Amino acid sequence: MARGTKFEIALLPGDGIGVEVTEAALEVLKALCGRVGGIDLAFTRYAAGARAYQQTGTALSAETLRALERADAMLLGAMGWPDIRYPDGTEISPQLDIREHFELYAGVRPIRALPGLPPRLADSRAAEIDFVLVREQTEGLFFERGKGPVTENEARDALVITRERSERVFDFAFRLAGHRKAGGRPGRVTCVDKANVLASMAFFRKVFEERAKRFPEIRADSAYVDATALNLVLRPWSFDVMVTENMFGDILSDLAAGLIGGMGMAPSGDIGDEHALFQPAHGSAPDITGQGKANPTAAFLSCAMMLDWLGERRKAAPCHDAARMLERAVERCFAERRVLPPEFGGSSGTADITRAVIDALGS
Repeated sequence: MARGTKFEIALLPGDGIGVEVTEAALEVLKALCGRVGGIDLAFTRYAAGARAYQQTGTALSAETLRALERADAMLLGAMGWPDIRYPDGTEISPQLDIREHFELYAGVRPIRALPGLPPRLADSRAAEIDFVLVREQTEGLFFERGKGPVTENEARDALVITRERSERVFDFAFRLAGHRKAGGRPGRVTCVDKANVLASMAFFRKVFEERAKRFPEIRADSAYVDATALNLVLRPWSFDVMVTENMFGDILSDLAAGLIGGMGMAPSGDIGDEHALFQPAHGSAPDITGQGKANPTAAFLSCAMMLDWLGERRKAAPCHDAARMLERAVERCFAERRVLPPEFGGSSGTADITRAVIDALGS
């Protein structure tokens, strides 16, 4: 690990537009560090993903994994490609292996409406959307993949929930809500489950209610996942922090991204106790790869999350200053209508948005 404000960042551009938004993010980070001062980010690129699998037969090599262990943080573009799959037909998704190897148990998906962009919901309160979805990422339905029996007539997967892993993600969510409360948010955590049907989810809720007693300053409630999906459309501005199982979180995070304009606006962090990976929540988008149309906003906001995490771990104020400057620059670009991505009916591509954000850093 580096010391002070010098950080070694492992760069995993991946596939498709992942490469394009990663390059854009590097441009912005270089300009940002030059403006703030006191931060030295050193990037090393590593091949991983579908193209790496196609070329070498390995989606994530042991050498790359060891290198990631030495990095201060990981920055990923996107991984996967429709025509490149494992022999069993499943997608190339080494990011799941990274989560498992490093115990990146908290999948953090901030959802916030940015000013100046056309709203996806007609209600004027859509401008108030500002919540975080936290998904447990080291167990649940996702991480039993490949372990269930498959025959000609039947396939089975198991949903496994344990006390230890549930407790740590609940504690993470309560601490996050406390941090947000200090910044003016409600200070509320909602456990999203299916406790009325599945014993595993009833257990999940039971553990949540037990951990909530350790955080009396934070409001705690629970909701079924189907009702939550409904209310995310009807009144998404009413949520603060949600915590849920892996599969439910995967689905709800995409729905939530749609509320603010799509996956190009949705950053994410996969966070553990010692390591963290940051990436835009979108995929490799083969349909627009190489056309310069990719929206890099989610990549930029993921970089802000990375800077905050580094700053917290190293108690480095310049990292937090840089994160706030980057967020303000992104907000300014849209609030002042300097750019408008294609998903909002505009024509601003990757290069346009990147230049606009860099220009906004100094204004």
